[in-house]
Amino acid sequence: MQLYTSLVEIQADLTAGTLTCRQLVDYYLQRIDQNAHLNAFVAVYANEARQRADDLDRRRAVGPTGRLTGMVLGIKDVLCYEGHGVQAGSRILDGFVSQFTATAIQRLLDEDAIIIGRQNCDEFAMGSSNENSAFGPVRNAADPDRVPGGSSGGSAVAVQADLCLASIGSDTGGSVRQPAAFCGVIGLKPTYGRVSRWGLIAYASSFDCIGAITRSVDDGALLLEVIAGPDEFDSTVSRQPVPDYTRQLTLDRPLRIGYLREGVESEGVQPAIRRQTGAMLDRLREAGHTVEPVTFSLLDYLLPTYYILTTAEASSNLSRFDGVRYGYRSSGVNDLESLYKKSRSEGFGDEVRRRILLGTFALSASYYDAYYTKAQQVRRLIREQTDALLSQYDILVSPTTPTTAFRLGEKTSDPLQMYLADIFTVQANVVGYPAISIPNGTDENGLPIGFQMMAAPFREGDLLAAAASCQTVGESVSR
Repeated sequence: MQLYTSLVEIQADLTAGTLTCRQLVDYYLQRIDQNAHLNAFVAVYANEARQRADDLDRRRAVGPTGRLTGMVLGIKDVLCYEGHGVQAGSRILDGFVSQFTATAIQRLLDEDAIIIGRQNCDEFAMGSSNENSAFGPVRNAADPDRVPGGSSGGSAVAVQADLCLASIGSDTGGSVRQPAAFCGVIGLKPTYGRVSRWGLIAYASSFDCIGAITRSVDDGALLLEVIAGPDEFDSTVSRQPVPDYTRQLTLDRPLRIGYLREGVESEGVQPAIRRQTGAMLDRLREAGHTVEPVTFSLLDYLLPTYYILTTAEASSNLSRFDGVRYGYRSSGVNDLESLYKKSRSEGFGDEVRRRILLGTFALSASYYDAYYTKAQQVRRLIREQTDALLSQYDILVSPTTPTTAFRLGEKTSDPLQMYLADIFTVQANVVGYPAISIPNGTDENGLPIGFQMMAAPFREGDLLAAAASCQTVGESVSR
């Protein structure tokens, strides 16, 4: 079967009668089996996917079906799907089965998407390499000895390796965009509150966003159009109308683009990434856009602010996993206190324990004002400076990551070096604004490079149109 890069291609063949949903599902299931060594999926819903495909084929024969007919996708292991397991890549949720379906997932099902399985991720979405999962590391299809990025590594690899057409992941500090960059696919993070978080296992509630990983900007636009909008189960979701993103993918004017000077000039950025980013900027200038350097004076404060606030929120959110009500429970304990301590110590992995401890420290009475309160104040300053830049420019751009995919185990002994992989992505989460990563060629080892764009809040339409335009430019650069 041919490699499909967009739902439009699939639906054209479905309409022509040269393809059925069942054939498509069987193809992806075969691909999953052939690429089991990548460890992208932790559960595959083979029989269920086949039955749903057969039902869609029968319904198509007699009448219209939903907008996502032919869309075979996987969901990250932090999204609830009724009657199916969900573990957030953690031993602490061993055996847990969802009692309800996340709003975003239900909206996909309502439009006749086919969910083919549950995808591996860093434990509780905490990580930049997908090496923290209780199910073992995910491997990059471009080089199985390298990481896919994280935390949505399984979701990105599944699209990269053609195990499904698209994936739904979550992005707290770059967890959709960073693995998309490492895997050479597209990762879209919407504005905070654009998509309901109901049914998403929380890492940091004021940062978490549900996003899409695709091969085409068109598919990302369609998926966002389907899953976005108000939800009575989530009080933080926006009630702003959801635009027809799929009809806004053509730019109607030249853009004013500001690029982060450090992303092109800093020696901390891999030379190949600086070169490819510069080439993309040159192409954008040639296309008639205004492209100018900008300096973000608070760049050095992005990661500290992000990690103080997210670990604080994580220490609160993860307190519910105590070994009492569900999931993993330690054996051989004699009292409630030891049950809590042993269950959480044994159930959580090293990185999750590290972040819980950091967050608990930041929230402690002696250090609350020095760390948590100060970080909230800096967060406001970061947003104000970002707003000032976006009042001058339509889009802010940078490399998605400072390096291409690194080797498995290369940074596990140095958490600070691992955290630096998020240096360009966390800003969009700190301020809550939409951002997207698109492919931008490869380095000398054939490893994918990402190009990131960020727009003002709820300007996903402009962002997607810019991405569609830039993706075409990027393809020219990489040839």
